[in-house]
Amino acid sequence: MTTPPPEERAGEAFADSAAEAIQTAVMAYRLVMAIADAARRHQQRRHKGEEDDLPTAEEAVTGVETDVKQLLPPDVSVALMTEADWPQLAQQLMALRTAGVDLDQVLPRIGEIVVNVRDQVAAAATESVTDEWVRAVRETLPAGPLREAILTSPAWPEMAATMARLEERGVNVREVLAAAHNEVLAVNEAVAKGLGASAEPAMSRDAQLSYGPLTTGLDLPRDLDLSDRERALTGQLAIEPQENQRFIRWVREAMPGHAREADLLVAHRQWPLVAARMAQMETDGKPVREHLARMGRDTSWEEGEEGPETQLGTRLVQAATDALHRPVGNAPGESRVAVSTTAARATSRRVGPTKAQAPTGAAPTEPGVAPHRGAGPAAKSGKTR
Repeated sequence: MTTPPPEERAGEAFADSAAEAIQTAVMAYRLVMAIADAARRHQQRRHKGEEDDLPTAEEAVTGVETDVKQLLPPDVSVALMTEADWPQLAQQLMALRTAGVDLDQVLPRIGEIVVNVRDQVAAAATESVTDEWVRAVRETLPAGPLREAILTSPAWPEMAATMARLEERGVNVREVLAAAHNEVLAVNEAVAKGLGASAEPAMSRDAQLSYGPLTTGLDLPRDLDLSDRERALTGQLAIEPQENQRFIRWVREAMPGHAREADLLVAHRQWPLVAARMAQMETDGKPVREHLARMGRDTSWEEGEEGPETQLGTRLVQAATDALHRPVGNAPGESRVAVSTTAARATSRRVGPTKAQAPTGAAPTEPGVAPHRGAGPAAKSGKTR
């Protein structure tokens, strides 16, 4: 018997997740119906002194089958009618109808409840698979169009499931990613050349202006575009929406009594870079929340608050960057991040960032390549977490 290819195994993983979501939706349906049946019984005992007899199972199945098929989502109705207790569930529905309940009104509303449960379970299953592999891709592949193409592809969840299955079989997925990167990069360049486009993006204005303490050590793409926040976070910096929401929550918790200022920080154009710093610190095992806590203790960013909100937002970004850079325990004012004169020159319209800091007094020798980008991914071993 041949082993199914990875894409089929990925499909199996998602089929398993879908099946689990449907079964959970059926459980939710049972719960809602049990509550409705309890209400029916209570009213009948209260006003008649006894409960009505249930119809026979055969009569109930015949009487409500069409309603269930028409008024509930197809996947839920099929799952319900294949359950061992379907005759009992049908009896509950038939008893409600006999008691005066309009199933045409009730069943669609119950359907909305169970669909919400189904979708929540499915989303949680997908996130649990993809979160781990977003981090693996971010740590293994350099920032750029290729990594962005992977993480923003409609097929990304299936790719993540395939990676998980490969790892379960003892494959070092990081090594596969690193080895595949150069091969796929050649394909990317060939396609771009065939389309008459440049495979290597020019240094964007956002990348130039962000160069310095804000991005030192980060995997910064050359074509960074902060005007498109969703693309910058997910595609270019490999930060998933739920990860970003967690960082936003941490900022708000670190600044009690300063809800407005916290909102200004996370709404600032450069917030994706602050989030990227937090993500990198998490990867390195650093206590991000302890660093952020000094934002609430050292409120020097309030100085000059009477100015425009854009200025306050910029000061907050600078304060957050400083808080994340300084070792935990340093008092405010100590170990401030120094501004690199080379980095400052690199933000000029005439000079691009250099690949590495030149020795003191020497001029940059390799313009146009940000120091945040390495020459290529280094193969890593071991599990992602």
